[in-house]
Amino acid sequence: MTKVKTTFFCQKCGTPHSKWQGQCNGCKEWNTLVEEVIEKKERKGWVESKSTNAKGTHPVRIQEIDTDKEPRISTNDSELNRVMGGGLVPGSITLLGGEPGIGKSTLLLQISLQIEGKVLYVSGEESQKQIKLRAERIDLQNANCYVLSETVTQKIFKQIELLDPDIVIIDSIQTLQTQYIESSSGSVSQIKECSSELIQYAKKTQTPVILVGHITKDGTIAGPKVLEHMVDTVLHFEGDRNHLYRIIRAQKNRFGSTDEIGIYEMLSNGLRIVTNPSELLISQTNREMSGHAIAATIQGVRPLMIEVQALVSTAVYGTPQRSTTGFNTKRLNMLLAVLEKRAGFQLGTKDVFLNITGGISSEDPAIDLAVVAAVLSSYHDIALPKEICFSAEIGLSGELRPVSKLDQRISESKKLGFETIVTSKGIKNKFNDTGVHLLSLTKIEEVVALLFA
Repeated sequence: MTKVKTTFFCQKCGTPHSKWQGQCNGCKEWNTLVEEVIEKKERKGWVESKSTNAKGTHPVRIQEIDTDKEPRISTNDSELNRVMGGGLVPGSITLLGGEPGIGKSTLLLQISLQIEGKVLYVSGEESQKQIKLRAERIDLQNANCYVLSETVTQKIFKQIELLDPDIVIIDSIQTLQTQYIESSSGSVSQIKECSSELIQYAKKTQTPVILVGHITKDGTIAGPKVLEHMVDTVLHFEGDRNHLYRIIRAQKNRFGSTDEIGIYEMLSNGLRIVTNPSELLISQTNREMSGHAIAATIQGVRPLMIEVQALVSTAVYGTPQRSTTGFNTKRLNMLLAVLEKRAGFQLGTKDVFLNITGGISSEDPAIDLAVVAAVLSSYHDIALPKEICFSAEIGLSGELRPVSKLDQRISESKKLGFETIVTSKGIKNKFNDTGVHLLSLTKIEEVVALLFA
């Protein structure tokens, strides 16, 4: 009788331990070690039998490697294609994470019903009838979309061998289990082994595989961190279930940029692509109220006009509050310190709340000037002119620094009807013929004098 081999895995980071102990040696968390069976029986999997078709299994001189770009598989979804760098790469593994009920399954089923090619949609959470009802609600048809409700990887690979799909979608990786591991589905060893089998299949057959991952209460993908290192692309599907809009962004992408975002609107018949997010992100009813400023920003290669809202009020308690949504709190503290030091505003006894509308979070430093303008507008309780927008970085000495891709920002502001854009001095004259008035300033004091003289 074969001896059963077990080990203790940390449920937080996946670090193996030979025996149980209170604290994990990897992540230093307490009481996270769980005993799991590593291997049950000898492996004779379907994936290994296909090794004769593998590509790149022998060493090749680097000069002989073909660098011609492989054609990508279009998902027929412009937002997802942009985020992934142009579409699905053959043989790639994509991990899609998101909170429960955010719309992950709806997005992938929608892609399965509109993509060209044979798609196998494997669900370990829903029955085939449930998936059919969702497909009828989405109101899309695809004769080459096949649905399988199964959780055992060996049975899934048997159906893959019979069907030979062009794309495989697994919903979700936490529900799968392999017969080689005795532990329950969702455990560290099961997730690692199932992912490894799917990665072997994808690389050897050049078939793209999309995995759905659950999210923990901390906002990270459930399971060992090594799962995110194993896959090629990690996508996060974000949004508030109380609002209509969803944002997909790449946290890791071996085949493209990680700066792109895609925006959807959740409707009763599925997810609708938002082609002009700037109109969506700018409020049309609060434009005449104080504490609102419009920033011209860049997300990847896409220009966006976003609305920054600020509220400045007297601190009730001894320590003033600094709260932000979609903006770095430490950067807000830096901008407030610049206002106190360079412009003479006493904000040490004021509560400051900042919000970027639409659920957008941005690291673009060009938002700095809009943040300062919104804070000053709320401080003076004076509304900013509705035809003006801002795009400049602010330094520690209060100077306005230039930003990149200003021509795209100007073009987007013109499209939405803005007449003036406030930016830093030293901009070339080629932008003066765009129809938008460039107001080039040097220091934060000039901004204060311009807006609140």
